[in-house]
Amino acid sequence: MRKINNSSGKRSMIVAFCMMMLTAGDLAAQEWSFGAYAAPVISWFKSNIDEVENSGARAGFLFSIRAEKHLTENWYFEGGLSLTNSSARLKYNNPSFFRFPGNTAVLSQGSTVVYRIQYLSVPFGIKIKTDGSDEFTYFAGFGIDPKIVVRGVADIPSISVKGDGAMDELDRLNAGYHFDAGLEYALGQSGALVLGIGYENNIFDSTVDNDGEIADRAVQRFIKFIFGIKF
Repeated sequence: MRKINNSSGKRSMIVAFCMMMLTAGDLAAQEWSFGAYAAPVISWFKSNIDEVENSGARAGFLFSIRAEKHLTENWYFEGGLSLTNSSARLKYNNPSFFRFPGNTAVLSQGSTVVYRIQYLSVPFGIKIKTDGSDEFTYFAGFGIDPKIVVRGVADIPSISVKGDGAMDELDRLNAGYHFDAGLEYALGQSGALVLGIGYENNIFDSTVDNDGEIADRAVQRFIKFIFGIKF
């Protein structure tokens, strides 16, 4: 059964998010600060049906550059560019198919597919900070993450597949929302070390249901352990 294609709706939503990022507030008179962040990532799928289920979280890695502007009092705008290498696993409890470039494989009941997905995203959002009267400043933030899949491969042990292209099984466009919290440790007047933890949830289905495949909605979720520097 083929899922209804909602790519045009996703495109409209992502374009709207990007326009919000470009027009968020009157930022012209304020100073920017910049940062580079690295984050080990744990990700997994949440499926909406029993026939396709999450089969465990897997590790990945994220690298991001960010720019931040003070808005008013303790409120800040933050935007950036991130590259995320993620991995997550689904178990198919009924027979199904899996489409590769040039051929389609048959998945037997109980087959597990390990997806390795690389995203390029444009996260942006709002952050609130404490006054930073001492060396430590604490923050919490919320934002949106329009993203595209730039690479996707799959491992399927039941049919001896490892690292084969899986872009035909992945939706190229997606978006997520995130929550972050942590602290900044001031390095004199020139910058700060950043430590934090974050949660990110994709909004749309990560997988595509081609003809003959089980129709499900598998949404990818992430926990991020943030390390970075601001200057």
